[in-house]
Amino acid sequence: MIKKVKVGIIGPGNIGTDLMIKVMRNSKYLEMGAMVGVIASSDGLALANKWGIATTSEGIEGLLKLDVFKDIDIVFDATSASAHPHHNAVLQAHDIQVIDLTPAALGPYVVPAINLDGENASNINMVTCGGQATIPLVAAVSRVAKVHYAEIVASIASKSAGPGTRANIDEFTETTCAAIEKLGGATRGKAIIILNPAEPPLMMRDTVYVLSEPADQRKIEESIDLMVSHVQEYVPGYHLKQKVQFEIIPPEKPVNLPGLGMTHGLKTSLFIEVEGAAHYLPAYAGNLDIMTSAALACADRIAQRRIAAGVARGQKETL
Repeated sequence: MIKKVKVGIIGPGNIGTDLMIKVMRNSKYLEMGAMVGVIASSDGLALANKWGIATTSEGIEGLLKLDVFKDIDIVFDATSASAHPHHNAVLQAHDIQVIDLTPAALGPYVVPAINLDGENASNINMVTCGGQATIPLVAAVSRVAKVHYAEIVASIASKSAGPGTRANIDEFTETTCAAIEKLGGATRGKAIIILNPAEPPLMMRDTVYVLSEPADQRKIEESIDLMVSHVQEYVPGYHLKQKVQFEIIPPEKPVNLPGLGMTHGLKTSLFIEVEGAAHYLPAYAGNLDIMTSAALACADRIAQRRIAAGVARGQKETL
């Protein structure tokens, strides 16, 4: 017998709807309890109703009124950085585990391939789609050599960026930059996001530039390959677009880096493509897939721990 834990999702937009489908199709330890929004006509609420999931269009206050709320153990917030502090305060008052898919970053940053098993906070932050795609590779270089600077450029199809994503552009760059330093191990980080309006829509692609101390290039490649395989365990469509590129920046020809001044070392360039699972939007929306897949991996691990400890209130036995 497998026990499952009920979850709620706040935000029935692109991210929340894709996450709902993943919970239903892919999760071993979770089941949907409620979908929460503020616009009654939203597609995500309509789909949840169609599939027999409890819904409310009265926001977080509406969630508290639902009969199923007493059984919900984990809530994903897929709204906005500005709305998240209120949602978190309400949920923490009810001892609910919060998984934050906004760039609010109230809790510790979590990237499953890096630090999932080491975090037990009641609110964990999933950084950003660009952060989930790129920070593992910065961390892979950091395992081999000290990283002075890491810069990431996340390019996503404009059609895959909903209102929440567009409203959080500043928070995206700030949160991703901070996580590059905190989880990636870079002394200084920089993040850029591009919403590409091309038709047909392009697949999510990310570029990572890392300047580190001189190191064995073979060992860096091996570390990167291992990290890619870890990410692929929960995001199958994640892969390097081409071979890792190296360039030696000699002391006599240093580069001027923001906040660091003239710096030399080993430049590592990486090019990533993320193909989505096409659960809600087409496969070009890898930015949805990596974010929701990472959040699902975290929630599944948390639920597994709580079931083992007998502390999850939303447990349900299934065959």
